[in-house]
Amino acid sequence: MKKDGLITEAFVNTFIKKRKQDIHKGDCGKILIVAGSVGMAGAAVLCARAALRTGAGLVRVSIPEALFPILQIGVPEATCIPRERLLEDLTQYSAIAVGPGLGVEKQSGILIRNILEMTDKPVLLDADGLNLLRGDLDVIKKAKADIIITPHPGEAAKLLGRKTAEINRDRLQSARELAAAAGAVTVLKGAGSVVATPDGETYINTTGNPGMATAGSGDVLSGVIAALLGQGLSSEAAAIAGVYLHGLAGDMAKDFMGEYGLIASDIASMMALAIKRTLDDLESLEK
Repeated sequence: MKKDGLITEAFVNTFIKKRKQDIHKGDCGKILIVAGSVGMAGAAVLCARAALRTGAGLVRVSIPEALFPILQIGVPEATCIPRERLLEDLTQYSAIAVGPGLGVEKQSGILIRNILEMTDKPVLLDADGLNLLRGDLDVIKKAKADIIITPHPGEAAKLLGRKTAEINRDRLQSARELAAAAGAVTVLKGAGSVVATPDGETYINTTGNPGMATAGSGDVLSGVIAALLGQGLSSEAAAIAGVYLHGLAGDMAKDFMGEYGLIASDIASMMALAIKRTLDDLESLEK
């Protein structure tokens, strides 16, 4: 039976809880981010920064070694690992995000397929992580890991072999069909982002604003969802809570910056306050 719903604060509060006093960074997830390339190092920076602001205990970024200085200055809390070494021990990570700014070189496509074949930890695929699979949804469906895919309408159209206009004509149905075809929780990005599950459930996000239509916003979302996966949320819960908190951070940034001047870094910076607001509202309700 199909189920449709709205993603609200009350719904998200069933997933996001106050931390225990004796928690340590190892309890908060170790995230691997496979992102960035020459000319697109910023995507890796935004994704890593967002993951940390969403509570990830440890973040490691696999990026070309020539770009290490950019990453370590932009996000000093993160560590780096060369691409050629990232497959050595995938078991150490709680969740993996692949794709932001990765580029479309053939070797990167091989790397993604190796990751999906080797790991049983949850994986988020975004941007070039999807483009490099060239619509081969069987690779995603056969993966041992739980997968979340986060396409924008153009990427969704390529994955389904359709035109973007067809995807936008019925976003709920498009997200539902893509989730079923890929066997993966699907986040169809855009105004009122849609989360769909392989069994046909769909959820429409209620946060966000036009100012978030800016370069890098999707990279931030990837980091947010990956961090939530790493903290133990299921793929469905991480996608639902992730799009809500990402949109809420964008709404809070808009209050300060306005819609025209809003940039992705503002959204990443506001993630901590978005989570704080959500938890504060939950605490008020419980009193």
